[in-house]
Amino acid sequence: MARMGLSYGVAAAPKPIEETRGSTPSALFQSPRQRTVLLSLLLTIVVLVFYNPVTHNRFIRFDDDGYITDNPDVRAGLTWNTVKWAFTTYQQANWHPLTWLSHALDCQLFGLNPAGSHYVNVLLHAINAILLFLLLQSATGFRWRSLMVAALFAVHPINVESVAWAAERKNVLSTVFFLLAMYAYGAYARKPGLSRYAAVAGCFTLALLSKPQVITFPFLLLLWDYWPLHRIRFGHAAEPLATVEPGSRSSATWLILEKIPLFLLSAASAVVTMKAQKAGGAIQKLSQYSLGLRFETAVISYLRYIGKAFWPSKLCPMYPHPTRFYPSWQVGAALIVLALITAFALRARDQKYLVVGWFWFLGSLVPMIGLVQVGNQALADRYAYISFIGLFLMFTWLVADWVKAYRITPAWVAIPAVLCVLALGAVTRRQIGYWHDTESIWRRTLAVTSENYVAEVNLGELLMSEGRNDEAASHFHGALAIRPEGLTANLNLGAYEDRRGNLAAALERYQVVASHAGDAGMRATGYGSLGFVYRQMGQPAKAKECFETALQADGTRSRALIGLGLLAQDSGDFTEAIREYSLALSRQSSDVTNLLLAHALAKQGHADEAKAIYERLSRQSSDLPEAQEEVRFLLGGK
Repeated sequence: MARMGLSYGVAAAPKPIEETRGSTPSALFQSPRQRTVLLSLLLTIVVLVFYNPVTHNRFIRFDDDGYITDNPDVRAGLTWNTVKWAFTTYQQANWHPLTWLSHALDCQLFGLNPAGSHYVNVLLHAINAILLFLLLQSATGFRWRSLMVAALFAVHPINVESVAWAAERKNVLSTVFFLLAMYAYGAYARKPGLSRYAAVAGCFTLALLSKPQVITFPFLLLLWDYWPLHRIRFGHAAEPLATVEPGSRSSATWLILEKIPLFLLSAASAVVTMKAQKAGGAIQKLSQYSLGLRFETAVISYLRYIGKAFWPSKLCPMYPHPTRFYPSWQVGAALIVLALITAFALRARDQKYLVVGWFWFLGSLVPMIGLVQVGNQALADRYAYISFIGLFLMFTWLVADWVKAYRITPAWVAIPAVLCVLALGAVTRRQIGYWHDTESIWRRTLAVTSENYVAEVNLGELLMSEGRNDEAASHFHGALAIRPEGLTANLNLGAYEDRRGNLAAALERYQVVASHAGDAGMRATGYGSLGFVYRQMGQPAKAKECFETALQADGTRSRALIGLGLLAQDSGDFTEAIREYSLALSRQSSDVTNLLLAHALAKQGHADEAKAIYERLSRQSSDLPEAQEEVRFLLGGK
């Protein structure tokens, strides 16, 4: 296969037919370098045009709060304390320090203006599109094919979730370093050397520090060795290439040994990731989803991903994981389709890109396909961000070879290619609109999925926070109709009944949470909520027992300490109340706890200290009236 002379600075080789047939593209620019620069700018413009509406979107109350708006360490900006925290925390059931630091930098630059965070994601996505174009062009020598793959990546609606969701910064950021590592590997493959290998390992490390989704990188490099680098030698000389010096072509065994340091980095990242996810309670037990069900879901999900690649409709942030086995015919049909595609790719020996693209897609999805189930989703749009590159590559190269074989005029190819990009871009802009705010994305999710427990709960929580309690309750009941033992829905419905004064119903819901929660934090929340109900029912002994049990389950929670402070205050022991409130503030500061402390101090005669707290809150609080209303409710709730 002839190649262009753009490949890692190697002397020019004969150009592919697609680069020489038709003078129109070449006539526009003076040199190959200028064409590359201008096409990269074109990709950037395409991304900015189609993704511009995202700057009007808000933060979503689905991880955006934990990652940004309600995270004091991130909101503090890029400080030394934030750096130390980022490298030591397992918050959000992940270890990705570079991602935390990027969010902290956003807060330092833009505050809590969502437009800043969203636009940074857009710029990172544009960089990824450019890097993908440069990577493919340098490795294969095909400019227009590489541009088409990058354009599909840039505008495909499946990637909206990774760009329009601020909390998915980790996805676009890790892909920047992943593609840089791939590009650096091309330079190393051309001329192996320690410094070039260090560049590969360094970029890969930065990618892992952003998101561990890239742990399959060493395996993908073996595919890259097969094609387009042609470094693998199976008992005879490899195909001569312009991109790789003859001395760098090696046996498959050596190419595996060569990547041992990268495999070790992947293994270390996997260990840390599993530890973080276990600490955050994200890994689901086999009792929740059996191994057989996980396998069936993985097989079906591969086909669903392929379907979304060619017909990207009904996209949403949560596709619920099934709780029942699939019909046997569906699983069997899915296995047959996957087997047929695999056989087709393996048999097409003259089209090595089919093997690479197909196994890139299959292999890069393995960590997220659900055999180790993290969360409650069957699949996720964000998981396709890197994986779909394989499908885009297969499709583009296959069409281009077909066009070449039938000698079709380039213009007849360019027109449908442009129309395809425009159509995908239009769907992308529409999809961005669904991410405008929390309510719109969850209502969209409920419209395109069925039996979606997570969507029902999240929409209910949003509505309750806005005071639309009856609407919220209907969604909590909807969630319990799907999953009667659902802890979050029971907890929220208990809070709804609690607010209405229906204490018996609230008690029943909270008891479900306290007795069935496996997670220590959720168990502590359940017992803490029980304590507040018993206090309102005039049973302080039971209330105290529940608060103490909550602290035994999770001593970091401040709400149980607030409950103990209220009990002490009820009995007239303001010294004990002040101690409990102060301890609660040391665990987690809030306006409500500060107001309770000020009230207790005033009751004990420390008027100056109480006044100082009130004055500080009046300057710093974002919603003091709401906190005051909550305090009035707590002090009267006995």
